Amino acid sequence: MKKIVIVCGLIGGLIVTVPMMIFTDACYKDGNFERGMLIGYTSMILAFSMVFVGIRNYRNKYNNGLISFGKAFKVGFFIVLVASSIYVLVWLINYYFFMPDFAERYGMHMINRLKASGASQVKIDAETKEMADFAKMYKNPGIVILFTYIEILPVGLLMTLVAALILKRKQKAVA
Repeated sequence: MKKIVIVCGLIGGLIVTVPMMIFTDACYKDGNFERGMLIGYTSMILAFSMVFVGIRNYRNKYNNGLISFGKAFKVGFFIVLVASSIYVLVWLINYYFFMPDFAERYGMHMINRLKASGASQVKIDAETKEMADFAKMYKNPGIVILFTYIEILPVGLLMTLVAALILKRKQKAVA
């Protein structure tokens, strides 16, 4: 199981981080955070296809074609954990070395979006305070790590749940 988890997790980590490294800078510079999120979540879904590959390979190559839901979920969870940890590590490097004012820029983007939509000044003021609090909180590396895991783990866990349900096989089909 360990080999499958490491290989699939590393491949998944590469799939999710390469687009982040390529497109984050462009989205960050032009302020198009929506495009960045679309690219990010699309790459997460592609990366977590490795969960299906890993569970299927474990079931077929190492477990005689059988796997319980629990074991399938465990294999998928560890693949997701490896890929997500790579994503978090790359984001930390990206954030601290290349875009240390990300939180402030993101906050300005959200406020400008509210202004463009014609929101009331009360709502704009509330969002301004919320974004300032977010930027202050985002200076803490522990919070950055937590928020980054919160961004990616739910997608991976959902994919793991689906894969475990689809790929579980308690007994071999009789031919």
